[in-house]
Amino acid sequence: MTATRKIYLASSWRNERQPEVVEMLKFNGFEVYDFKNPAPGNNGFHWSAINPDWKNWNAGQFIAALWHPYAKKGFFFDKQALDWCDTCIMLMPCGVSASLELGYCAGAGKRTAVYIPELREPELMFMLADFITDDAVELLEWCHAGGAPGR
Repeated sequence: MTATRKIYLASSWRNERQPEVVEMLKFNGFEVYDFKNPAPGNNGFHWSAINPDWKNWNAGQFIAALWHPYAKKGFFFDKQALDWCDTCIMLMPCGVSASLELGYCAGAGKRTAVYIPELREPELMFMLADFITDDAVELLEWCHAGGAPGR
């Protein structure tokens, strides 16, 4: 019996497709970490919980906020899930955090994919991923395929 693939879906809070892709992956039998709902009763990390004016922070305020207990807890959930997963899928469009998450998993030797249903801008370093697609069916086929990562 094959173990269920454990997927970390890296994306952006602003990506409206994120909940749909989480559900698609779960429906197809995968365990999926959802950063918007990392644990029962937890609706994910929000900078606004530290400071409602977070969008106007300077660099120093941002750096200080990284050490806030709430930020540390949010990081813990995501980092624990990155270590738990065997596969990381970056759902485009997304930002810097999702890119770091995919890079972390690629460096750890985990299976990685970039799913691009909507392109924000071309990125050369996507070539670090094991698989790149704009098609949900192809993505699911790749997820179901066994074996180790490989480029």
